[in-house]
Amino acid sequence: MRIDILTLFPNMFSGPFAESIVKRAMDRNLISIIGGGTGMVMKSEPLFEATEAIKAEGACSSAPVILLTPQGRVFNQRVAAELAALDQLILICGHYEGIDERVREHLATDEISIGDYVLTGGELAAMVVVDAMVRQLPGVLGSEDSAKDDSHTSGLLEYPQYTRPRTYRGWEVPQVLLSGDHAQIAAWRREQSILRTLTRRPELLEKADLSPEERELISARSVEKG
Repeated sequence: MRIDILTLFPNMFSGPFAESIVKRAMDRNLISIIGGGTGMVMKSEPLFEATEAIKAEGACSSAPVILLTPQGRVFNQRVAAELAALDQLILICGHYEGIDERVREHLATDEISIGDYVLTGGELAAMVVVDAMVRQLPGVLGSEDSAKDDSHTSGLLEYPQYTRPRTYRGWEVPQVLLSGDHAQIAAWRREQSILRTLTRRPELLEKADLSPEERELISARSVEKG
């Protein structure tokens, strides 16, 4: 996968993209990230010309051009999966001074916002989009199942995680996780995901794929809380 980022401040990306999962994906040649300054980013000419040059040298002339802006559709796990399925995309980092409207009207094919707040520029938003997207690419994580358990991937928040030591300051790892019974562990994790979602993000349960028994669990816990 190839990701091109058009930005006034390419050095902002050197730290985040030189560490952790994104760096691992680059080292394995699973993705290539290309970026650089484009002169006066707020003007239309350099953005159009840079995008056309990228498409001319890339494998996909129809690569989506995404403008990162507070006015775009809100980024979430579903959008990250959608972008991860692409072979190439181009991210344009807007800036606090604004961007020529002709870029929005005639160049960008999509607009994305990472939340209902305003940043100084689109660089941090681009980092968030790339990180969330790259971790879903096959071969990036240590296990193919790792991303499937992430919060929001299944419509639920992720279950609690534990590691060694078994006891720390008197706090114990739940006994079921030490049982070696994979079916029981899976059932516990599923229940914990549901209960955590009920407590922290109950609105997510409306669209979650739950069994009748799980719906009964939610109803029972809701009655207890009430």
